[in-house]
Amino acid sequence: MALALSLGAGSVAPLEAQRISNPDLYRKSLRAATQAGKQYGIVETDPEVERVNRIGYELAAVSDFDKFPFTFSVVDMSIPNAFALPGGHIFVTRGLLDLGLDDDMLASLLGHEIAHVTQQHFLRMQRRATLFNALSQLLTIGMIAAQSSSRDEIYQGPGGIWQRDSSNTADLLQGAQATSLVMSELLLRSYSRDNEDESDEVGQRLSAKAGYSPDGARQLMAKMRARIPQTKAFGYWQTHPFFDDRVRAAEARAQTLAVLGAPSREALDSYRQGTQTALLGFLETTEKLEEDARETLKTSALLAWPAGPAADGIRVERLERLRTETEQRLSLSRDYGALVTAYLEQMRQISALTPESPALERLRRELGGIRSELSRLYPAAIEVLDRGVYETSFLESYLSNYPDSPRRHEAAVALGLAYSRLGRETEAVDRLVRVWESAPESEAGQQAALGLRNLAPLLRQLGALELLAGQERDEELAALAERRLDEFSKRFTELSNGADYLRRFPDGDHAEIVTNRLHDLAENAYREMVLYQQLGDVAKAIDRANQILEHAPLSPAAERLGRELEEEGVTGG
Repeated sequence: MALALSLGAGSVAPLEAQRISNPDLYRKSLRAATQAGKQYGIVETDPEVERVNRIGYELAAVSDFDKFPFTFSVVDMSIPNAFALPGGHIFVTRGLLDLGLDDDMLASLLGHEIAHVTQQHFLRMQRRATLFNALSQLLTIGMIAAQSSSRDEIYQGPGGIWQRDSSNTADLLQGAQATSLVMSELLLRSYSRDNEDESDEVGQRLSAKAGYSPDGARQLMAKMRARIPQTKAFGYWQTHPFFDDRVRAAEARAQTLAVLGAPSREALDSYRQGTQTALLGFLETTEKLEEDARETLKTSALLAWPAGPAADGIRVERLERLRTETEQRLSLSRDYGALVTAYLEQMRQISALTPESPALERLRRELGGIRSELSRLYPAAIEVLDRGVYETSFLESYLSNYPDSPRRHEAAVALGLAYSRLGRETEAVDRLVRVWESAPESEAGQQAALGLRNLAPLLRQLGALELLAGQERDEELAALAERRLDEFSKRFTELSNGADYLRRFPDGDHAEIVTNRLHDLAENAYREMVLYQQLGDVAKAIDRANQILEHAPLSPAAERLGRELEEEGVTGG
């Protein structure tokens, strides 16, 4: 089904015609948005996503801003935060929504981020431009150096993994450019006091204009002050400083702002459709747009207006691609379970929004074919399971494809043990604990318990130890895991280990100790980066910078790295 760009006759005109006034800036912002999605993951199906988009577009519609179409995304990041990109891309983290914001608070939050865009704060910041130049220069030089140093090795840089091959120079440079944008915006940004004050004021007025209580700003600040550490090194306070003065100003403004009636449903629907049209229009008319950026645009278009032929076209196109990717694998390693789940979710959304859509019947037929193929493959899968010789991908697919199989616990234990052999300790413990807790008396349950007891003295990944310490079936085993967790939380050596723990258990009992150790390791990585810079080893210097920014972005070392890059941009540009 082709993407349908026409919205059909009879729709009212949008509240404000939307356009992309600066295609070059928008494309850069889109690249940064794409990198944010790849780094953290975009949440699409949670009910909170529609609430963010509903309230966001209510505010955007009364903003009188038409230079770029606004988009609103929820990123799968546990740290409470929100940020805006200059092309109208607004992001809210899952961690911030988990604080339990009501609609008035969320409107205040989104209004603040919208205001950063409408007031064009990004373009006012000479420091931001300097960071862009410094990062681009550093990463470009690093990618070229890495590319020329070897033909056979793999180099991992801040934007991902690139093959060192002389034919890929353009891809290396493109990856470096995109990475520089997202690193500077998400990890090194810092708005001025004037910018923050102006965004507070404009955002508060927008929320009142859209029908929300202007007191939501004060309530939001009170909620965050009570629930998250008020330090500039943490999440929201790192990117939205000057707390006390902002609260007093918000309280004063709330007394003078009148709540107006929100735009009509018809007008808002038309505005959201207009946003979708602008996004898909840019997609269709822009040449040589990177494939991942194209997917970001389609995701944004779907969230902007999830009903109608264009939205259905995006859904069908995605499912076709997922089915093709699935069927390219060996038959018994195909994750049809994930494919079935994707079909059911898209069909649920279409049924709720456009029950008469012709796409529904098509998807029903395709889903029936997928389920028939699952049934056909089941005997062969059992034969492989009986033989006991299989790859990890087979076990993963088996559990996804046949979640109610009587052999599921047996397969899960085998997968957990396979993960342990691969060094994926946290995933191994997770699988084994779940089997043990769900079927403790079964043969598989006993095997899971034995596997955990054998693993416990060897575990070093903090997340695995936390999971094992939290199980309640064996107090002695839990105590052993707790002792090892106490030990390794103070002396783990890999940044990724601590970052994984904090991602899984942001409120864990050892979170503070792990954070302190993570910051110490980031400091060591920073010193190594400086040393490699002095020695002229650009590839290793970038690798250390990458580790800091990826695994400890809120550390003092990351903040110092931002200043270092800024100085490099000033002196070297």
